[in-house]
Parts: sequence; structure tokens; C-alpha cells
Amino acid sequence: MDALLTALYVHLDDHVLPSRRVRRRGRARLLSDAELVCVAVAQVLLGCDAEHRWLRLAPARIGHLFPRLPCQSEYNRHLRGAAPLLLAAAAWLVRQTPSWQERVRLMEGTPVRCGASRTTVHRSGLGEIAGYGMDKSHHAFYWDAKLMLITTAEGAVCSFSLAHPKELDERLQAIHLLHVQPPAPGPCPIVCDKGFAGAGVEKAAADLGHVLIRPRRADEPDPPVAVFPGWLRQRIEAVIWTLKNQLGLERHAARTTEGLWTRVCQRICALNATIWHNWLTGAPVKRSLIAYDSQ
Repeated sequence: MDALLTALYVHLDDHVLPSRRVRRRGRARLLSDAELVCVAVAQVLLGCDAEHRWLRLAPARIGHLFPRLPCQSEYNRHLRGAAPLLLAAAAWLVRQTPSWQERVRLMEGTPVRCGASRTTVHRSGLGEIAGYGMDKSHHAFYWDAKLMLITTAEGAVCSFSLAHPKELDERLQAIHLLHVQPPAPGPCPIVCDKGFAGAGVEKAAADLGHVLIRPRRADEPDPPVAVFPGWLRQRIEAVIWTLKNQLGLERHAARTTEGLWTRVCQRICALNATIWHNWLTGAPVKRSLIAYDSQ
């Protein structure tokens, strides 16, 4: 953990989020932008979903690396506004891995649960991003936001977005994501599931130079190539499981759109940082994230 945070801070401070003096009202911040991102990544990797618990644990776990830790209210306030920093760090990290130059990409959408009761729906500030949808993999309806991910074959997240499940269906969200966040240095084949079937989405992807590779639906004729790399598509399912369970996205406890987006960026930045650090240290590709949690 110490090696990961040290390397991450040095590279972010030198190349992505250089320290700069910005005049703000009130007291000066205790953490620079690069330090804030590193502390947020450490929170995720050490399994602290709640900020108040993290601020009690942080001095003992990373106090020797960051002796100037803020109080809980200051950390909460700065973390809510750190989504652009976390997004920039995650994008830089994935571009530093060798798998960024590979052509194959994986795409999948998954619901992010935001509430399970009518009281939560009425009191929550997530109404602009969350809505009632169905998780077909679990055969359940609930109130959620839709997270769309495009990753490398190794599992590093190249681009992602959150959308209302009713206002933007899975295919439209995928088209929008391909336009605003290019997932690769150039055109590439994208492995997805049959939910992305449709002439419109395939033409929109082809206009950008991408080819969608998906399984054949039951009402379609046999394709020229009958073999679909199902084993490859399962990798992004493992990435989703890691984000939701191991990195705590399923337990995000956000009550505002800004808070939910920040927590998504925080988890994805932690995932990309771990994969990037494994490449730096020559660790095996299949090394589990839990190795950092146990140290």
C-alpha cells in the first residue's frame, strides 16, 4: 500500500495534478489535489465505505505518508468536489498501462442501486439521475442509475458514464459514451452482449470506426462466424463485481447526484491505480486487489 500511494502521488503531482497555489476564501487546504486523490484511493483500497470511519482509521494506516489529514467536514466537502480530479487521474492511469495500446475493448452496463424504499425515493436528492429500472441479471425492479463501462481486456476502465435508466436506454448511453469519451487511441472492436443489438447502435459505432461484437440473438440468422468469445466478455463481469463488492460501489450510500458521481469516480480511479501499479512492479496480471487490503 505504501509503495502504491507513494508512486501514485509522485506521478500525479508531476504529470496530472501539479501542485499550485490557488487563492481561496477561508483557511488554506491541508491537502493538495494529488494528495486528496491518493487519500481517496487509499480509503477505497482499505475498505472504508464511510468517510467518518475512514478519518478515524486514516492516521494509523496512512498517517506516516500524509501527516496533514483534514477533519471530517473538510474532507467530505473537498471530496464531493474532487470528481474532476479523480476522473483525470483515472484517465491518465489507464493510458499508462500497456493494455491501452491493445485494440480490443469490452463494454457492459450495470445498475447502481440508489434506494430500496419509497421513503428513500422521496427524500433522496438523486431524482435527476436515478429512476425505476430492471436488473435483468437478478430479475428485479428497483430504483437505480445505469453505469456504462468500457474497459480493456485486462480490466482497466477506459471510459464510463452514469445515466437515468428511463431517459437513456443502454444503447443510447453507449453511443453517447463512445462520442464523448473515446475508449481507445483509434477504432477498435468492442465485445458486448446481445442487449446492444440493433441497426442504429451498430451503425453509430461503425461511423466512429468501432465494430460491435456480440452474441447472436434467437431471431437472427446464423452469422458468418459462429464462435463468440464469451470467456472474454466475462472479464468485464469480473470488473463489475470488483467495483461493486470488493471496492464498495454497491454500498456507496450517496444521497446526491454529485456524491454518487464522486463515489463512482473514486472506485474506478482505485481500480485503475491498482492495475497500473501491478504493471510497474511486474506483479502477475491476475493478482487480487485484496492483497492491498490485507497489508
